[in-house]
Amino acid sequence: MAHPVEPVLVLAGVAKGYGRVTAVRDLHLELFDGELLTLVGPSGCGKSTALRLMAGLDRPDEGEITIAGEVVAGARVWQPAERRRVGLVFQDHALFPHLTVAGNVAFGLGGWPAHRRRSRIGEVLGLVELADLSSRYPHELSGGEQQRVALARALAPGPAVVLLDEPFSNLDRNLRTQIRGDTLTVLRETKTAAVLVTHDQGEALASGDRVAVMRAGRIEDVGPPDRVFHAPANRFVASFMGDADFLPAHVQGVSLHTEAGPVASPDLSLTKTADLEVALRPHEVTLQADPAGTARVTADEFQGACTLYTVRLPSGRTVRSLQPHTVRYPVGAAVQVGLADQVAPTVLVDGEAVAPGHNSEHRLSQ
Repeated sequence: MAHPVEPVLVLAGVAKGYGRVTAVRDLHLELFDGELLTLVGPSGCGKSTALRLMAGLDRPDEGEITIAGEVVAGARVWQPAERRRVGLVFQDHALFPHLTVAGNVAFGLGGWPAHRRRSRIGEVLGLVELADLSSRYPHELSGGEQQRVALARALAPGPAVVLLDEPFSNLDRNLRTQIRGDTLTVLRETKTAAVLVTHDQGEALASGDRVAVMRAGRIEDVGPPDRVFHAPANRFVASFMGDADFLPAHVQGVSLHTEAGPVASPDLSLTKTADLEVALRPHEVTLQADPAGTARVTADEFQGACTLYTVRLPSGRTVRSLQPHTVRYPVGAAVQVGLADQVAPTVLVDGEAVAPGHNSEHRLSQ
């Protein structure tokens, strides 16, 4: 998506520790107006800490945070959550049980004139399709309805950024998909900039205009979902953001070869001594039944429209292949393994991705 010159949220060199544990380190991130950024990573990677720092619920040890052009955290600056133009949506909704739906939404509008407050409550409840439930209490609502009240409350004051901390994780699968879709629709219709923290890779890819992947307190990769999935920055991102198998690669003549066949190589020179690997997604691996084939099917996993096969190569390494459910390869069958047409798998040099057209310190000498 096209970005304006000035981001609405900036984290510059942000770090935070708790005792001897460093939760986030040297965090750099930008969010633009109207953009939805998903922040994903394994448990304990620091994503929720990062969100708390953005919200003003924790104070960074280092670095600077800017919201809507105003520095809200830095060496000599600190604004708590209530003074930041930020809306918050939590995993447990955090609704006030003694207040009605309208009362919960009005919570952040205390300084507004009464007539304007009433109008705004009606407006945001209309956005989340809860106008008819304004007089109900949280215990009278379903989980999905409670989630929509939390979103309406976050949107009501007109924040520069909405921060959502795993807001759908307590919902069952079908309801989660529906409520997530409704939430994204409201955020996009209102052109609200938002950060969604999730541990679910599929949710991160399906929801964000951009995806930021965290590990051990750092951002490993950030970019559009299709780029992060198909051309990950490194080995960790490739394996974390979807099924991936890794095969050693070597230079043969003017091309790069793996046990599964030749690979489209980046237009680079790579050293013969570099640790070369290729990351393969299951949809990139082809199978062909062949009694003389040197690979064997060792497992199958029926997934409805597709079946995921695990295949052992002559070296003992395994790769996975995703095939239509109409194609069957019995466990133990001999097969030939190849790569799908027009596939350009990620090539890794010492664990870091090498992209076509990019410079690399690793050079290939013939």
